[in-house]
Amino acid sequence: MIPAIEKASRADIEHFQNELLQKQIAYLMAHSPFYQRKLKAENIQFDTIQCITDLQKISTTSKTDLQQFNDDFLCVPKQEIRDYSTTSGTLGDPVTFGLTDKDLDRLAYNEMLSFACAGVQKGDLVQLMTTIDRRFMAGMAYFLGLRKLGAGIIRVGAGVPPLQWDSILRYKPQFLIAVPSFILKMIEYAEENGINYRESGIKGIICIGEALRTADLQPTLLARRIQEKWPLALYSTYASTEMSAAFTECEAFQGGHQHPELIITEILDQNEQPVADGELGELVITTLGIEAMPLLRFKTGDLVRKHAEACSCGRSTYRLGPVEGRKQQMIKYKGTTLYPPAMHDAVAHFKEVKLHLIEISSNDIGTDEILIRLYATDESEEFAAKLKDYFRARLRVSPQISFEPESSLQQVIFNPLSRKPITFIDNR
Repeated sequence: MIPAIEKASRADIEHFQNELLQKQIAYLMAHSPFYQRKLKAENIQFDTIQCITDLQKISTTSKTDLQQFNDDFLCVPKQEIRDYSTTSGTLGDPVTFGLTDKDLDRLAYNEMLSFACAGVQKGDLVQLMTTIDRRFMAGMAYFLGLRKLGAGIIRVGAGVPPLQWDSILRYKPQFLIAVPSFILKMIEYAEENGINYRESGIKGIICIGEALRTADLQPTLLARRIQEKWPLALYSTYASTEMSAAFTECEAFQGGHQHPELIITEILDQNEQPVADGELGELVITTLGIEAMPLLRFKTGDLVRKHAEACSCGRSTYRLGPVEGRKQQMIKYKGTTLYPPAMHDAVAHFKEVKLHLIEISSNDIGTDEILIRLYATDESEEFAAKLKDYFRARLRVSPQISFEPESSLQQVIFNPLSRKPITFIDNR
């Protein structure tokens, strides 16, 4: 199930997207109070934007814009909204996204393509191990996409290894959708309770929320630890509420594929200039085909790389590598710049660590301090020194280490008020 446009030439894809972009600009000029003001202030006429490269004539949109003028992004009467989803904002309160019937159909189409990319077929059974409530778009999107694909769904939700294994052993799904670090807890529970997880019938896991690939698209330590124990296919998928689109890996495991009919992306440097393919930059998105709250040149804050070479799966669309950091989470530590994903990967090197939480704070002289709170099977000074040495060798930083009881860390990491595990806290 590969749409023809995903196998088309780069020139044909570009022409296809240019036409969709012109329609999107016309729609925003007609229906979006926010973009009507913005485009008028920047003297953008309908014929100013003819192709993707013309987008650089328009200034970017930020998360602060979304927070301050949330309702002005809405392009339809509120009576036409069928679902409300929220995402975190930069000023404290969540940002609301409304979706119409058409937007929900688009969301289902996106996820159908993404799951098919990862090898899920009509008739397969998939266990959903993430929340579908709490105004969380992702869980609903997964459900809609699997339904449209014709796959069966087991809605278990997040956490609770005993219930997860009960569903796996009872219903025999072929795929799971889960946060990868939770799979390690699933393996640990299975080993402690005599469950032969290697013979459970699971063929693959669509992994969300944590990186499976390094910058050069090799498996992360977390991915390797899972596959050493449980040699199955791990597919990375990247999405956000703002884009209502996903980049999901195929069987080549070389980054998530773009769906050209749904999104235009730019990768920009600190000066908002395009970077070369393969170079790190901030992902900026322009959504296509969204009715209620389309976005134009929206800065995601995610730092990624674009891989443009053709894929062995037959798709000619570009792929996005893992999120290597977020602009607002950049850490400056004694002259070294780093991001949380690199530290999570370093912690994953140690099998003794069962839970971890990274906290960043500013000290009295205005520099960043790194504290790693751990629940580990080894709490000796020797192990702490070993972990620090590994950080120094790999990342050129030496964090503070704090060993804590499992129960206290679980309360923070798996906060019932949060829709995702909390493994990074920025106190700056």
